[in-house]
Amino acid sequence: MFSFFKKKAPPAPVAPDVPAPAMETPAQPVSPPAQAPVAAPQASWFDRLRTGLRRTGGSITQVFTGARIDDALYEELEAALLTADAGVAATQHLLDDLKRRVKAAKASEPAQVRLLLIEAIAELLQPLERELVVGPAEPTVMMVAGVNGAGKTTTIGKLTRHLADDGHRVLLAAADTFRAAAREQLAVWATRADARPDAAAAGQIEIVSQQGGDPAAVCFDAVKAGQARGCEVVIADTAGRLPTQLHLMDELKKVQRTIGKAMDGAPHEVLLVIDGNTGQNALAQVKAFDDALGLTGLVVTKLDGTAKGGVLAAIALWSRTRAQGAVPVYFIGVGESLADLERFRAREFAHALLD
Repeated sequence: MFSFFKKKAPPAPVAPDVPAPAMETPAQPVSPPAQAPVAAPQASWFDRLRTGLRRTGGSITQVFTGARIDDALYEELEAALLTADAGVAATQHLLDDLKRRVKAAKASEPAQVRLLLIEAIAELLQPLERELVVGPAEPTVMMVAGVNGAGKTTTIGKLTRHLADDGHRVLLAAADTFRAAAREQLAVWATRADARPDAAAAGQIEIVSQQGGDPAAVCFDAVKAGQARGCEVVIADTAGRLPTQLHLMDELKKVQRTIGKAMDGAPHEVLLVIDGNTGQNALAQVKAFDDALGLTGLVVTKLDGTAKGGVLAAIALWSRTRAQGAVPVYFIGVGESLADLERFRAREFAHALLD
């Protein structure tokens, strides 16, 4: 199991007190040392998340600026949730749940309704909250899919850095064999300057690739190499696919089957990266890729781009009807930097959306 929290370094040893030597001459005034510039404090993850979701949450919170709880408030809230791409079904679910909570709490102020909506959203999203586990299989094989432009390779790079920071040895399969510089893009993200800038040079991160080769063969070789080299994680970066391109989706299924031939039980995780800007189209992608591959988790990127973050509510409601249970959202991203990808936490998300 891994987290995104770095271990604190042990405190530096404190030297014992030593008596100062006697002064034979009066001490001369000493100029104070020049102070180093103080770096601006880095915004917390919650602040970055709240900023990223501002365009989504802003249109919703405006509804609660009035003085009355009436039909007009609920109508405005319905419009705001639909604009945020929560979808018709999830919007109706939240409105029904909210009205029940308002009645039970005997709320009389719109501000109270906002707090109750936070609780309703958090409860709806709670089944999506789950931690990605590394092990007990070694290596843990992750197959990552997504449509073109969703941020798939970038997300893999960020995950790889976090895994390496937690001490895991990671092997990447550059199975997007026909896209120019796909391997180089993986390498750049894997070695970007952060707390462990020399991880790749030290052998913490390795890449298996074949220029123009068969994607399934690359994944097979990568899994075998990961086993032979004692890697804890193998991540397969697959080419972008539109779910309507059936022949290309069949290639993804072939990759998945080949990984299973390389190692029994693999891939242990089948992750879909979806662009939060695409709104309800993201839900359609989840359904299509789940039908084809049997998804085990999601990563939602670019939630800072538009007012469409409500799609998580639609995904959560759909997950309730899924025979295998909810597809967890392991991570969400609100920007391009390494620090802008973090674990998804339902209550934190709901508060960042409406606080």
